[in-house]
Amino acid sequence: MLETVWRPRLPVDVGRTLGSLRRGSGDPTHRTTPDGATWRTTRTETGPATYRLTQRGLHEVHCTAWGSGAEAAIAGMADLLGGRDDPTGFVPDHPLLREANSRNPGIRIPRTGRVLEALVPAVLEQKVTGKEARSAWRWLLRRYAEPAPGPAPDGMRVPPPAEVWRRVPSWDWHRAGVDPRRSRTVVMSAQVVGRLEEAVGMAPDDATRRLRAVPGVGVWTAAEVAQRALGDGDAVSFGDYHLATFVGWALAGRPVDDDGMAELLEPYRPHRYRAIRLLECSGFALPRFGPRMTIQDHRAI
Repeated sequence: MLETVWRPRLPVDVGRTLGSLRRGSGDPTHRTTPDGATWRTTRTETGPATYRLTQRGLHEVHCTAWGSGAEAAIAGMADLLGGRDDPTGFVPDHPLLREANSRNPGIRIPRTGRVLEALVPAVLEQKVTGKEARSAWRWLLRRYAEPAPGPAPDGMRVPPPAEVWRRVPSWDWHRAGVDPRRSRTVVMSAQVVGRLEEAVGMAPDDATRRLRAVPGVGVWTAAEVAQRALGDGDAVSFGDYHLATFVGWALAGRPVDDDGMAELLEPYRPHRYRAIRLLECSGFALPRFGPRMTIQDHRAI
């Protein structure tokens, strides 16, 4: 067991910052306990780790970690909580964004540094409902992931390493509800995991090209990974089934397509994803007569 305390210069809201990493309320890698602590698991270069995060105000975060990867988890805590996230230059001029920014000063863009851990669940979310994707993620982790080290809450699991994803048989992908196209993308990603993890140290455009070199990883999937593993505050999930409609209603009072969303978000470059996160946390809801919004199916607040 290792412990540390981080006192960030900028305010950090642990729950809101890490909320984008959680794959539904039943995610075996993420848990919030009644005492307000956030528990997560990860697989570092030195092995699996469980860590527990609590905070005292917006400028003090306590972290306790267990497992052979505990030291690496502790070392990455600041990045995880947005330590590299720089909001300089973000000046929201829309009333909804201004209010959300004022009411949520601790929302940072996380940077896990774990590409495959972000990529696999993103691939599972391609072209299916959030309910289906979350169910597949839970099933696969219960089947193939090891229990979380330390005194983790019951049922928590550590994401499997690449060699395990490569060996999942076709019938288990089928039992999890994952079609051959998505399972093939996961397996191919696991086969080139070393090259993919190098994206952590690349410039955003280069990282995107590296991710998209894998067949089945498109614009949407690469952006979802960049937002979480790479801490990219400008990555926009173009191609999302609900996002453009949500952003359009929030910022323009009408539905728009991807081109319209790009136009609405352009003034906020290089903070377009930051603007989206603030909208997600603003409490804004689509009009009752509009399309049903299920954006939280794959981006829990």
